[in-house]
Amino acid sequence: MRPRVFVTRRIPRPGLELLEEATDLRVFAEDRMPTREEIRAGLQGRHGLLSLLTDTIDGPLMDAGDLRVISNYAVGVDNIDVLAATRRGIMVTNTPVEGLRESPADHTFALILALSRRIVEGDRMVRQRGFTGWGPEVLLGTDVYGKTLGIVGAGGIGAAVATRAAGFGMQILYHSRAPKEEWDAGLGAQFVPLPQLLREADVVTLHVPLSAKTKHLIGATELQMMKEGAFLINASRGPVVDEEALVAALKAGRVAGAALDVFEHEPEVHPGLRAMSNVVLTPHTASATWETRIEMAVVAAENLLAGLRGEVPPFLVNPEVLSSQD
Repeated sequence: MRPRVFVTRRIPRPGLELLEEATDLRVFAEDRMPTREEIRAGLQGRHGLLSLLTDTIDGPLMDAGDLRVISNYAVGVDNIDVLAATRRGIMVTNTPVEGLRESPADHTFALILALSRRIVEGDRMVRQRGFTGWGPEVLLGTDVYGKTLGIVGAGGIGAAVATRAAGFGMQILYHSRAPKEEWDAGLGAQFVPLPQLLREADVVTLHVPLSAKTKHLIGATELQMMKEGAFLINASRGPVVDEEALVAALKAGRVAGAALDVFEHEPEVHPGLRAMSNVVLTPHTASATWETRIEMAVVAAENLLAGLRGEVPPFLVNPEVLSSQD
């Protein structure tokens, strides 16, 4: 009998085709986030689940199906209760594909440039016929070249951002759990404590996973530490930044501007952020390229199929589950 699989939202065709060939596939029909009850209904009698980062999958929801594998279409798995899955003997996988380093790094630099050169404001001015001709002080921004970039989080995306920053002649400071020799030697980057990074960086960009330790990593205290005139970029997870504190810091002029791809209460956005011209907002699209999303879909499908065949998936998040299955 073919294993039965539920996918919580349509993903690019190459991933779905792999699942269609090997499983009895059920895909949530609507192009929106399913509710908890809709996920519960979809899981009935299913052996495998392909979930998205917007789906909260806890123990009681897992019990709605006959799950053996949960394949998350994301690198982060903070939306899944991995411990509950392990206790139930369910494998959890993720998609740490190359594109999920490079595409978000490209997007991060797009945000940096859009903010520093006031691209969104300029676009709006032209569309609204506010552009009346060149002038020496029209929409003055700030240079990126030669400035100091502070990278919080030295994983794959942070490293890709650092590589791009080197091409812009930026001085690179970084903060992570431990120094990275390859950053120090290859990029001329400097490992510093977070307070020092915030005090010295012209641009602070966040690339940390969401956890109990990183929730509100940037709050009122940290924003107060930031260098006058500095920008804040967040393309990691929304709750890493205390949005209420960020709005207050922007209004007070403590932070010169912010560019956010993720939001604390996504998809809701703090109204104070929406109202500010020195804030650039994008709808969680840092990895939104055809190449990356297709690569993710294929890897997510391959993870799921490997687990359903009784094999160790390529990107298993909870390897301790294997001992419980012996």
